[in-house]
Amino acid sequence: MLDNALLQLEESLIWNRWHGSGLRHGDSVNQVNVFYGSDLCNLLWTCLLYFAIPVFMRTRKGKKTLSEREQRLVEQVQVRKLQSDERPKFMRLLAKHHYLGEIKPVGEQMLYVAVTANGGWVALLVFAAAAKNLKARETWIGWTPSQKRKRLALMANNARFLVLSKYRVPNMGSRILKLAADRISADWQKQYAHPLVALETFVDIEQFRGTVYIAAGWVELGKTSGYGRCRKDYYVKHNKPKALFVKELYRNAKRSLQAEHLKPALAVVEEKVVMICEKSTKELRSLKDHFRSIADFRSRIESYPIWTILAIVACAHFAGAPRGPTDLAAFAKRLTLRQRRALGIRRDKQRKYPTPSASSFCRILQKVDALKVEEAILAYQAQIRGPAPVSGVVALDGKEPKHSGGKHIVNAMNVPDLYYLGSQMVDSKTNEIPVARELLKRIDVENRLVILDALHTQRETGRVIVLEHGGDYIFTVKENQSGLRKTLASSLADIPARFSPSERVADACLDGRDQS
Repeated sequence: MLDNALLQLEESLIWNRWHGSGLRHGDSVNQVNVFYGSDLCNLLWTCLLYFAIPVFMRTRKGKKTLSEREQRLVEQVQVRKLQSDERPKFMRLLAKHHYLGEIKPVGEQMLYVAVTANGGWVALLVFAAAAKNLKARETWIGWTPSQKRKRLALMANNARFLVLSKYRVPNMGSRILKLAADRISADWQKQYAHPLVALETFVDIEQFRGTVYIAAGWVELGKTSGYGRCRKDYYVKHNKPKALFVKELYRNAKRSLQAEHLKPALAVVEEKVVMICEKSTKELRSLKDHFRSIADFRSRIESYPIWTILAIVACAHFAGAPRGPTDLAAFAKRLTLRQRRALGIRRDKQRKYPTPSASSFCRILQKVDALKVEEAILAYQAQIRGPAPVSGVVALDGKEPKHSGGKHIVNAMNVPDLYYLGSQMVDSKTNEIPVARELLKRIDVENRLVILDALHTQRETGRVIVLEHGGDYIFTVKENQSGLRKTLASSLADIPARFSPSERVADACLDGRDQS
């Protein structure tokens, strides 16, 4: 069609020039040559139209050039958060124009609208909770299942992205995605008290290629397996895999997700996660068997023996969960059916596996033999880490554990490998000094060095360590023990220091700076 139109244009130009020149049939050849010579520019223009226009149109078809108005529109577009009173309009537009319709986002979510300089709506964006399980994403990040469960809140899913039809010009979609990515982490921090690290989205490969995401710097990781979640922990195969795209919000952001410890600004998400037992059934059976050596003092045992309750307490400790009676009862309710069976919970009359109540945990922990529990813990540690080391330094220190309810405990550890050696509760009517001496009776310190803080700098404690247990000790002497400090200062004045000054002080001395 285009070729035919150009041919007609060329013939029209020649005919008009022929008749306009006054030439007629029968004129001389020289007259005709004069005509063509004088109209050479017109013929060249005709050829230009014939050959250049198709090339020009093919170029525009491959990459459309923006008009001045379109370019100004792309440059002036802004992204802002959706106001609460705008939500009905937002959802109506999604239902009418998006191929998936409106959405009911769950969990943490953020809705944005892209607007023109005059406030007109250009595009709609919905960000919600990230997908629970994505094999390609897990491989890309490289985090463990435990890390994923605790840190998934640091990612968000772009569940909807709609550019309204009148504003679908080149570069508009990628520009809006960039503006949204630039601000979403700060908005998330303000609303949910934690930032975001990365974004994800799905693209229906039967309808789209994801070009707009690629242009905005997103990376395609692969395709999903073609399953859709229809209810909690239940997925149905729909045989319509989607392309998975991700976007790091800062350079090497995924390293934060796979790190052993999160940065303080990111660690708040782990504190919000409900702790669950992540041990396998085999590990739980082994743990339960170590507590079987503890006799049950109850005359009537129903669904949960004492070793089951103690094993649940140990699991809560391993998971980092709070360990008050009410917290332990809540933790036990989150155990799966297999975990309950592995821990030794028995069926009740309704053929179910109930979990202990807060009062059951309270009674057991108040009356259980603490020394028997310690023996079981040491045996379990020996199975996992091997026998207790016979060398190294034994460190005794009194602490108030986070979940102890204000009670003090003296712990003994082998350093530097932090091998647990034992604990002793400090009674309210005494202090750490006699408790530490009592704890030393259960620990082999012969030919080993024992270190304690200044509170234990006592003659009797030193005598017990050396004469009764065959060990050595290092005590700390503070200024409130003035007599002992003076004695040590006069007796040890000529003994050179056993350690060199710090690098900073040594360098300062070399360049002659005053260290006073």
